Amino acid sequence: METDITGRSALVPPQIPTLYCPATGIYTSKHPKRAIPLEANLDLVSFLFSHRHSGDQALVDSHTGDSISYTSLQSLVDSFAYGLQNMGVGKNHVVMILLPNSILFPVVLLGVLRNASVATPMNPINTINDIKKQLDSSGSTLVLTSIENVPKIQSLGVGAIAIPQTLNYDPHTFPTFNTIINSDVPKNAPKPKPKIKQSDPAAILYSSGTSGPCKGVVITHQNLISMVELFVKFEASLYKDDSCKNVYLAPIPMFHIYGMSLFSIGLLSLGTMVVVMKRFQAKEAVRAIERYRVTHLPTVPPIVAALIRAKRDLGCDLGSLKQVACGAAPASQKLINDFLRVFPHVDFIQGYGMTESTAVATRGFNTPSCKKYTSVGLLAPNMEAKIIDLENGNCLPPGSHGELLLRGPAIMKGYLNDEKATSETIVDGGWLRTGDLAHFDNEGYLYILDRLKDTIKYKGFQIAPADLEALLLVHPDIADVAVTSEENEETGEIPVAFVVRRSGISLSSSQVMDHVNKQVAPYKKVRKVVFVDSLPKSPTGKVLRRLLKISRPNSKI
Repeated sequence: METDITGRSALVPPQIPTLYCPATGIYTSKHPKRAIPLEANLDLVSFLFSHRHSGDQALVDSHTGDSISYTSLQSLVDSFAYGLQNMGVGKNHVVMILLPNSILFPVVLLGVLRNASVATPMNPINTINDIKKQLDSSGSTLVLTSIENVPKIQSLGVGAIAIPQTLNYDPHTFPTFNTIINSDVPKNAPKPKPKIKQSDPAAILYSSGTSGPCKGVVITHQNLISMVELFVKFEASLYKDDSCKNVYLAPIPMFHIYGMSLFSIGLLSLGTMVVVMKRFQAKEAVRAIERYRVTHLPTVPPIVAALIRAKRDLGCDLGSLKQVACGAAPASQKLINDFLRVFPHVDFIQGYGMTESTAVATRGFNTPSCKKYTSVGLLAPNMEAKIIDLENGNCLPPGSHGELLLRGPAIMKGYLNDEKATSETIVDGGWLRTGDLAHFDNEGYLYILDRLKDTIKYKGFQIAPADLEALLLVHPDIADVAVTSEENEETGEIPVAFVVRRSGISLSSSQVMDHVNKQVAPYKKVRKVVFVDSLPKSPTGKVLRRLLKISRPNSKI
């Protein structure tokens, strides 16, 4: 045992120079393999509630203090599942969850999965057109949403149930939810668990993958069980702390793979208290950290920047915090240095994962002799990786950068109803092409250098350039367009549109932005327009977005 920088006892990974095999070109984890349950007929919820711990409060509302205890969590999930059954919602029926964070979000999600239905979470601030697109793509037959969204969903011809933010609700305002959540599970009958296989689909989350429009990522019960073992339980095992004494603040959206994996699923296997924020606000976060003595804070770079500003403006010291973990987008060297200077008592780590890998890939791990803050960490147990040359596809050794490929039990089943995109992303041998430029060092730490894929990360949210381009191309005054990203200190990246105007047309930047922004959710708005005479394209006609980035000053290459 050693003591890490926060004073906790920690297991130190074996100091092996590298776990790269020149013969195969494969990198393997420095951590010992973990056992993944092999039972074919095991579902995520049964697996989750099979864990024994001494946790008291499971979910707490950061603002009101309303809570759900561990003793009542499983019965609420069972009742919700049984209530859905009584409504005729059955196995493989797709249910959209269009909700912000709340202490009831995990209950709703796990209830859908317990019922053998498939959940498809979505950002509740998305436009009606985006919602319809995902409803049609996923085949959703029911939407669980906030009360103000019900008429909008019903106008699309789909059933909708209003879900409150807390169990302290007016039953007359939420009559259908009240009936469902109070469904009596027959005492002499088995728990409401239709036969579910690990290979059955559990969730459909949307990602633009390596390129193109958003696609439905099909995640199975086995993927989620592996995520719990390799992402959440594994990290907890690195430290001597009793997980039941840890308190996590949840500012990350639960409709995102990062927040869903941690707050709605994984941490609930450990008995950890999860303090839920409806949305991140710096003052509210500081108040919650101090009130609930929060020990762990999973974040994205804009939240890290907000905490630094809060220190300056509010004078908070966040003394209870032991660890801040940053993911979903890369943190700059300056941001990391500023954070470590302002909060020297906090262990800062980065991690890496994708929707397509069920959030599993790497996790940072600091020890007194090894603090690699700019790395996204070591491969998770049971995970393998390759770094391949961009020109010839050959495998590359430590220190050489190329495209990162991943393989392991958390890799998605595939893209929904899109065999072509699936075969282009999951290649021979089950390797997932990440579309990220990366390299390993000699100690097995991974560094993400850039994105080869087109996806834009705005405050951690994914934006598919192709979606914005499709809206712009129907404008009568636009002859051609390409959307790419520009670095931004506050948000990570912003969408930038390169526009070719039709001959003789006068078109302003504000007109272009207004055309798009009135049709998309706030996080998808085009923030900058650059007019060009033509777009750089390959011989096959594909827009070379990287050349557009190179043409701008101060761009990251």
